[in-house]
Amino acid sequence: MKRIGILTSGGDCQALNVTMRGVAKGLYSIYGREGVEIFGFIDGYKGLMYEDYRKMTPVDFSGLLTVGGTILGSSRTPFKLIREPDENGLDKVEAMKYTYRRLRLDCLVVLGGNGSQKTANLLSEEGLNVIGLPKTIDNDLWGTDTTFGFQSAIAVATDVIDCIHTTASSHNRIFLVEIMGHKAGWLTLNAGIAGGADIILIPEIPYNIDSVIKKVEERSRSGHGFTILAVAEGAISQEVAAMDKKERKKALAKIAKEYPSGSYEIAAKITERTGKEVRVTVPGHMQRGGVPCAYDRVLSSRLGTTAALEISKGNFGNLVAIHDHKIITVPLKEVAGKLKTVDPTGDIIEEARLLGISFGDD
Repeated sequence: MKRIGILTSGGDCQALNVTMRGVAKGLYSIYGREGVEIFGFIDGYKGLMYEDYRKMTPVDFSGLLTVGGTILGSSRTPFKLIREPDENGLDKVEAMKYTYRRLRLDCLVVLGGNGSQKTANLLSEEGLNVIGLPKTIDNDLWGTDTTFGFQSAIAVATDVIDCIHTTASSHNRIFLVEIMGHKAGWLTLNAGIAGGADIILIPEIPYNIDSVIKKVEERSRSGHGFTILAVAEGAISQEVAAMDKKERKKALAKIAKEYPSGSYEIAAKITERTGKEVRVTVPGHMQRGGVPCAYDRVLSSRLGTTAALEISKGNFGNLVAIHDHKIITVPLKEVAGKLKTVDPTGDIIEEARLLGISFGDD
């Protein structure tokens, strides 16, 4: 009898349930329904710490292909605090190890992003059998070409930009759509291209407000009465990017105090310099919601069943990933702590520039 634990950690996304379904169906195919027991931990690593779990059956995984979110619930457990005792003095790492061993688990499957995979690697180094699965709408997890949830979030963000297009053209306004992504601009870049944004601002390419305004005015002179900007949450100006860490922190804190977000500061500066009306749209957590797109359903199913196969082979301590359209495994120790960001000189950036898109740096 194989005993497998599974949890979803960090921010939710559309394809978590599909991935769990893939793991479960793969395990049932390999071991039979009577040959495996699956324990789902509630609210991520918290469930593992506090022994909050449910024993799952094949019925629990039925009908999940089109269900967004996670049936197990999720929570953020910051890696930087993982070694600190909780408010009751509980050693979090030892508590997770205790639960794992008390349930006599053969493997723990972790669905999560950067911080979650850091903790997964830590547990692996502590002697537990762990397999990671790459989840994040930001697509910033090292070791995989894409993460599940990313394409679904692109679809949502693109739909927002599509809707903004019609109202922007109707009223000849400048619209700024703020897309999720604090440290990596993958989501903003892809949604911006797909939605026909005129300006895309991402963390990896600090912008010059003069260049942004230049693009707006160029469109106006050429007869385009509206401009659409796709702006990542973490987009920063060249001025702020040039500061040292301490100064940058103060500058960003000042912006946060004066505006709801950096996007509103950009909007205010455009209005001040051009006299044009600027509207800001923030889809926020909508980008995490809804049903998974077809691409994510296929990717998640492939990743999940491969995780089941790796369990049967006894291959642990890895992230199941995709590279060049093939499902592979990457050691968790190579993934933990690494961020995958957009290459400012990469092909997709150059191709976007040829489309006439400005990144606010020219």
